[in-house]
Amino acid sequence: MMELKGNLLSVREDVRVLDATLRDGGLCNDFFFTDEFVKALYQMNCAAGVDYMEMGYKASARLFAPEKFGKWKFCKDEDIRAIVGDNANGPKIAVMADVGRCDYKTDIVPKAESPIDMIRVATYIDTIPEAVAMIEDAHAKGYETTCNIMAISKCQESDIKIALGELAKSPVQTIYVVDSYGSLYPEEIRRVAELYMNTLDQFGGKTLGIHAHNNQQCAFANTIEALSIGVSFLDGTVCGMGRGAGNCTLEALLGFLKNPRYDLNPVLHFIREYMLPLKASGVQWGYDIPYLLTGLLDQHPRTAIAATKNGDTDYAGFYQMLLED
Repeated sequence: MMELKGNLLSVREDVRVLDATLRDGGLCNDFFFTDEFVKALYQMNCAAGVDYMEMGYKASARLFAPEKFGKWKFCKDEDIRAIVGDNANGPKIAVMADVGRCDYKTDIVPKAESPIDMIRVATYIDTIPEAVAMIEDAHAKGYETTCNIMAISKCQESDIKIALGELAKSPVQTIYVVDSYGSLYPEEIRRVAELYMNTLDQFGGKTLGIHAHNNQQCAFANTIEALSIGVSFLDGTVCGMGRGAGNCTLEALLGFLKNPRYDLNPVLHFIREYMLPLKASGVQWGYDIPYLLTGLLDQHPRTAIAATKNGDTDYAGFYQMLLED
């Protein structure tokens, strides 16, 4: 077992907090956030001391019809600049680029021409070679880079080691443990994080991150469990807003961290002024029984998302359907 890195009163200078509200939360409303909301969220992150703000995706306009989505599905540089200006004292700006869903060679310009600081490459384990190509492209253009290997709960340990070995040879700086289906418990997150650390230690120079989903109400617990053994990049979203059951709540995470550079108060004000009205308007996310059931069975939440949108409360019937799938 790996030793704990610090204690409940420690300040870990390697820790970085990333707000993924716009990106993961955008999956709940097709990225149709008002400019007022986005500007207020950016100002909140500035005041709260959050280290990175993920603005959304760099999705391909060839594959996704722009008229069907808000601007943060595509994160054009001019749209980001309209929010952050010169970003002199604010959080670093991140975007996510999905393997196979991004025209990265043309849509991601050199860092010197962009307000973006970090490219987060999201991949499944069978598309690691393309992910490495995207990482190399972003690195050559001057960006910080991370890689999120999705759906690791469905992966063989031997395959994860091979994938990590390939990523370790790339210029990627941070590799994320991602509980895509919200199916993992803290004990399992610890084991997976240890696997990542032990594998990457052979190569050196990489940091680890954690991106957790809340299907079984373990997102916050899994995040601080990973933190306790040395994971340093921590994802959260305001009120846990994210696809399906949502994510680790940013407010809980900032409240837990004892670093004086983080301030919880701006987040609490933002929740009252913007998140409560957003939820009252009908945008849905957060723990619900269908998400619990897909998490228990380690299944993609798409069926739970559909059931929740349809107001289906035949939970026993839904469970049986999942068992038969």
